Amino acid sequence: MDTKTLLDSACPLIGELGSAFYFIPETGAVGKELGLGGMEFYVLGRGGSMGDCDGRAVAAAFGYFNPDFLVKVWGDAAAKCPPRKAGSAHLECAANLGRAKFASLDGLDGLVAALDKVREATDPDGLSLYAAMTTEPLAPDAPGRAMQLIALLREFRGSAHLVALRTVGLPSPVAHAAKRPDMWKVFGYPEESKPEITAEITAKLAEAEVITDRIVEPAYAVLSDPEREALVAGMRAAKDALKAG
Repeated sequence: MDTKTLLDSACPLIGELGSAFYFIPETGAVGKELGLGGMEFYVLGRGGSMGDCDGRAVAAAFGYFNPDFLVKVWGDAAAKCPPRKAGSAHLECAANLGRAKFASLDGLDGLVAALDKVREATDPDGLSLYAAMTTEPLAPDAPGRAMQLIALLREFRGSAHLVALRTVGLPSPVAHAAKRPDMWKVFGYPEESKPEITAEITAKLAEAEVITDRIVEPAYAVLSDPEREALVAGMRAAKDALKAG
């Protein structure tokens, strides 16, 4: 399997599954224990590894969201709970989902080993949210660590994609409208402000995906052929496990 095929096979699955723990009831319950609502725990938890910073820095690291909306949610949440505490708790929610779903996963050890090897090979320079999240300790058990690594590598590509969007001159809110038009209001924007998606925007978005691949490719390229197979097979099995009741 060449690296392009690996990226095309693994990265969409990582992108899809890495957010699976965000808004499930179990995560919401942990947020409530911290005094946080669902969106507050999502924002403060996902960005919590950045520490007690201004919400504008978090908005820049997240991208896509209406900055004013994100700044308000961050400020409200940070007044109730220390960001680093929320960040650690949020990542532990990922581990808990892994423990619930991946304990009997076929190829779990190979998946974790491959994900860990990619993580160790990443270059976090310029990738602020991903770089911050790499400072959090990961679970020692394989099921919990697997889900955390999937979430972490989702942030790796997401942070790289923001750089790619800047490279092609496409603002992240416009990219968001093109990729997830049904989520425009959820990300804090008035419905009437949604931009028209032109052929030029679509072309720039496709170009940004190519650049994103170029940024993340060196980390995935370190895998041997058996490790590449283990990663793809493991991610497919993880998707099936998460979809199961």
